[in-house]
Amino acid sequence: MKKEVISTLEAPQAIGPYSQAIKAGGFIFISGQIPLDPKTGTVVGGTIEEQTEQVMKNLTSILASQNLGLEHVVKTTVFLTQMSEFPRFNEVYAKYMRTPYPARATVEVGKLPKGVQVEIEAIAVIA
Repeated sequence: MKKEVISTLEAPQAIGPYSQAIKAGGFIFISGQIPLDPKTGTVVGGTIEEQTEQVMKNLTSILASQNLGLEHVVKTTVFLTQMSEFPRFNEVYAKYMRTPYPARATVEVGKLPKGVQVEIEAIAVIA
């Protein structure tokens, strides 16, 4: 199977040995996005709402680089450092996702890179 690396300057650059996203087999696999400003590389926002907004913008930018949008996402995995923040996270997430909603798993984790509160990875289908 052929794999193609996807990279855009409109989303944070990879901070380790991974790709922003990989296109393979009719899908785009987007690495976990955290609330980093793509221009400065700094964490955006102090609240879960602000951080979720930035994560969704980063996901949108990666998809846009392939002429796709969030409507092409079929699965997300959400990592939260505090499950008690889920309702506030979900309000922002719902502003970006439309029906039919993608499948989703949400898990609470001890820590995330750079001390952020949220990380989201996604799988999109190529239309």
